Parts: sequence; C-alpha cells; structure tokens
Amino acid sequence: MLITDIVKILTDAGIEENEANIEVKLLIEHFAGYSLIDILTGKKLTQEKLELVKEKAQLRAKTRQPIQHIIGLADFMGEKFIVNPSVLIPRDETEFLVRQAVEIINQNNFKTVLDMCTGSGCIACMIAKLTEAQVVGVDISNEALHTAFSNMEKFKLFNKATFRKSDIYDKIREDETFDIIVSNPPYIPPQLKETIQKEVRFDPENALYTTDDKGIEFYERITKDAPKFLNKGGYLLFELGLGQSRDVAEIMNNNRFSDIKILKDLANIDRVIFGKLV
Repeated sequence: MLITDIVKILTDAGIEENEANIEVKLLIEHFAGYSLIDILTGKKLTQEKLELVKEKAQLRAKTRQPIQHIIGLADFMGEKFIVNPSVLIPRDETEFLVRQAVEIINQNNFKTVLDMCTGSGCIACMIAKLTEAQVVGVDISNEALHTAFSNMEKFKLFNKATFRKSDIYDKIREDETFDIIVSNPPYIPPQLKETIQKEVRFDPENALYTTDDKGIEFYERITKDAPKFLNKGGYLLFELGLGQSRDVAEIMNNNRFSDIKILKDLANIDRVIFGKLV
C-alpha cells in the first residue's frame, strides 16, 4: 500500500485533493509518529502503521467526521489545541478576532479579559499566551469547560487563564469588571442548519445555532449587559457571521459603544467588529 492510495480514499469521498494530502499528512504524523526528520532521513513507514492510517482515512471518508476530531487536535495560531465533539473546532477566521484583541490589549496595557462562550478555550489561551493580561473564559457547557481547562494545562497558563461555568454573565460577580470582553458566539440562524458543510455538523449545536432568524440573539445578550462588566474605556469584540455586521453595529451603538470598527477577513467578508465603551 502507498500513501497515494490513502489519499485516493479521501478524494474518492469528495474531499479536495490538496486538503486530502494535508489530512493524510496529519494522520501519518499523529498515528504513525512519522516526523519531518523521518522524511528527511528516508525512514520507511511499516505496513502496520500504513494500515492504521488507512483505517482512519476510511473513517473520515465514510462519516465525514472532521480530521481534527479523529486526531483530537486542531491547529490554531501555530499551536495544537485539544478538541472533541463537545467544542467548536477553532477556525482561521477566529484568528482575526484574537489578533485584534491582542493588539488592543497590548496597546492599552489592559490587564483583565473576559472570553464569552469560550468553548475549547483557544481564544482565552492565546490571549493569555500573547499578552500580560489575565483571562477568564466562561461557557455553559461542562464538557467544553473540561476541554478548555485541558488546553490551559497543556500550554501551562496557570493563573493566566481560568474558566468557569456561566450562562453569559450569570456567574460573573457584580464587582468583577474587565478591560475587554471578547466573544465568538453562536451566530448561525436555525433555518441555515441544513445548508452547512457535513463536517461542521459534528460541532456541538449549542456552539453553532441561535434560536432567532437573524442569528444575533447572543450579540444582543452579551452587548446589553457588557457596560456593567467593562471598565471605563473598555472594549467589546465579536466574531461576525455572514451579513450580520450592520445589525451588530446597531446593537453596539445602542448600548453605549462608540468608535465601532469592522474588519474583513481574507475572503473580504466582515469578520470582526469592535467598539469602545463610552
């Protein structure tokens, strides 16, 4: 059996060839322990290890389960985060949110951050890693919080990133305030549920879908009470869903936020919005 045979398993299932090559490389690295040094030194893969990789590729092809769930890790901002079906798989678009948050924190010497709907903790962990701020990540899911805690341990961010169970601000104390609130909330309206990619359907529904037709209910809930928990001059940042920038800007403008800015991603889509508390 050749590696090209394993790639063909994925391409025959409708996975684009470049993506299939990348995924097979990830499978080989993870399940066969085959590193770049092995490649450079010409070390051969055993048939036993190739069979294991083939088995995992067949699972991917048959179920369309995301490769990140199969290997239990997802690349995000140059790091490998622990992921599983209880958390949203970190995506490239969210890097725009984190990089903007880091820029604002470092420019203003901010010290306290609240990461709302933290999921895997990837946003909280990277902000804690790249700034001097202390980050609190909250989520309503116990399973997600276990994953976030595992990632905090993995990156040795003790006392820099902490996590707690909270339904939005439910478990945030009244005397507890932050310099910045950041969130990648659920923003897919329920009517779009049947149109999303097969792989995305493996993500937890409570991290993807809203109950309203515009997908803006979490923006409204988070923004409405944000002034209670932000220090004066603090910032609120969101990742945006497709076509939601105008509605979210209006929500923020109606709740004491000014200097509202919208950033586009590499596909020229409005992806991040942020504003400063007046």
